[in-house]
Amino acid sequence: MSEVRIAAETRTEFGKGAARKIRRADKVPAVLYGHGIDPKHLTLPGHEVLLALRTANVLIRLQGDGVDELALPKGVQRDPIKGFVEHVDLLLVKRGEKVTVEIPVTTTGDVNSEGLLDQQLVSIAVEAEATHIPTGVEVDVEGLTVGSVITAGDLKLPKGATLTADPETVIIQVNAKPTEEPTAEAEAAEGEAAEAGAGESAEATE
Repeated sequence: MSEVRIAAETRTEFGKGAARKIRRADKVPAVLYGHGIDPKHLTLPGHEVLLALRTANVLIRLQGDGVDELALPKGVQRDPIKGFVEHVDLLLVKRGEKVTVEIPVTTTGDVNSEGLLDQQLVSIAVEAEATHIPTGVEVDVEGLTVGSVITAGDLKLPKGATLTADPETVIIQVNAKPTEEPTAEAEAAEGEAAEAGAGESAEATE
């Protein structure tokens, strides 16, 4: 995974008022922590942060104002309406260090026509080297039949990644497609047809 370089400024003002001031300047307040260091309060450019966070587990190189560190986003607060980033928690990492992250699980192919794919988890926890975090894991579901189950232990993880989730955790299963129940209109039509048939039978006996 390539690094995304983002300019960092040391932040000395705190509190809601200071945070609002930072956001008005199209910047994002952040905190860098880990490896036993005192948390570093930073200000980051908002647009660059927004772009970087589009990549899962993006590795960020923070540079500037006495800072030159590698970090992983571990907590992101967004505005619930507008979606812009309000605050970021960053975990300090070192080259060669192992970290536990969630990576996306995606599927390829189509299950048997009689089955319905049920993906119960869209991400899975793995351990990987901080500078070589896989972008995700693919699961081939082509032709799987009803009753098929794929667990975390069945996943073919990318090289260098180790599963940390319970291997028995169900990721994907194939269920039978639900049978189509008659609609109220169809049931009413069937009832009318039955009544008409009964009337015709009565007339014939008379």
